[in-house]
Amino acid sequence: MRLATKTLGLTGTGQDRATTSTPGTPKTSIRVAIRIAAAYGHKIRGMTRFYSIDDANAVLPDVERILMDLRDQRAELIRLRDAVLQTSPDADGQSARLDEPGFPADERRRLRLQMQGLIDQMQAGVSRLVEHDVTLREIETGLIDFPALVNGRQVWLCWRLGESDIEWWHELGDGFGGRSRLAELS
Repeated sequence: MRLATKTLGLTGTGQDRATTSTPGTPKTSIRVAIRIAAAYGHKIRGMTRFYSIDDANAVLPDVERILMDLRDQRAELIRLRDAVLQTSPDADGQSARLDEPGFPADERRRLRLQMQGLIDQMQAGVSRLVEHDVTLREIETGLIDFPALVNGRQVWLCWRLGESDIEWWHELGDGFGGRSRLAELS
């Protein structure tokens, strides 16, 4: 679950409670979606295609829509997860929500079903990125990598939400911190 909470950005600022959510919370599906995304990010050899800069820029509009949807779905999932945690009884059988001690079980069930629906949508979005051979690095910032070949060397073309075009790259073993401008690519 640590991989899932890190990739979904559920850790920090008190949100790391996802690792101890109540029984019935759809954590398994989150793990599956994140493992799909992570499996494609560890090695570039499994990619079926390599992108030129022009090809990567050409698919950005579609990829950007997917990433914006994933970001919004992630935010809603966090909101719903927090609502479920607030409505779940604590060890004494008391509701964790102070203003409504007898929160209905039907409401918790409805929230969990909404969460599952969001997880399913997120899995579909990740699958669409995988179909493009795009590697999702972080949902919250929309950070992705495109596999590329430069003089026979495999590299990543790096992009994130808010950037206009592909302007960055990095070596396979480097992450966001190792990004360099395309002008420096040789």
